[in-house]
Amino acid sequence: MSPPEPPVSVAMATYNGRRWIAEQVDSILRNLGPHDELVVVDDASTDGTADWLRALGDDRVRVERNPANLGVRASFERALSLARGAVVFLADQDDVWEPGKRDALLAPFAADPRVTVAVSDASLIDGEGRRTGASFMATRGGFDGSLAGTLLRNRFLGCAMAVRRDVLEVALPIPARAPMHDMWLGAVAALLGRAAYVDAPLLRYRRHGGNASPSRSPSPLRALRWRADLAIALLARLPAVRARRGARGAVR
Repeated sequence: MSPPEPPVSVAMATYNGRRWIAEQVDSILRNLGPHDELVVVDDASTDGTADWLRALGDDRVRVERNPANLGVRASFERALSLARGAVVFLADQDDVWEPGKRDALLAPFAADPRVTVAVSDASLIDGEGRRTGASFMATRGGFDGSLAGTLLRNRFLGCAMAVRRDVLEVALPIPARAPMHDMWLGAVAALLGRAAYVDAPLLRYRRHGGNASPSRSPSPLRALRWRADLAIALLARLPAVRARRGARGAVR
């Protein structure tokens, strides 16, 4: 018999993350229950990140390693595709989860079957862990999880997100023209149902020179191109969105 599906999966992509990963993994595992899982895809690190993860000896941690460096998008896509949980969280290698993050972000899903994605706020820290801001969402003008709001300005921060797994059945594979994996997942989830916002900083979001995600806003021309690319990618996925919405409606 195959093992039962874990209630929660956490999907993480790593690359040369030994400096911060111990604190992050410890904060995640302290949040998880005994039957949850942390799925890590290591993107051919050269600093021993994958070996450190495998040496943890925690049955909840599943580690896969890319044979060559494929980039953050492909690594997250692989981690998401391996996740078995009913709800899937995204996690970066260098942040810190606050106690209670798992349960607080799960609550909207339990309260409303229409919720397909839940997002929380995050405080900001630097590379040394010093607090540099109280609210990420305040820097984005507050949260707006609508498709129109996302096309105007993305608020879907991957490390502060969780999605129902059926969102992944529509969102994966991530199209090449999707600007960012978290923006793409949030937009697909918004089309499938509704986004819920938890107005509390449930993690410490670390900003430093080595972040995979950009720390500066894109130029107006690039931002416009991203929105156009996102809209085109969503249009191509509309048949799958309609089919899944019908299936979700039938279940409810």
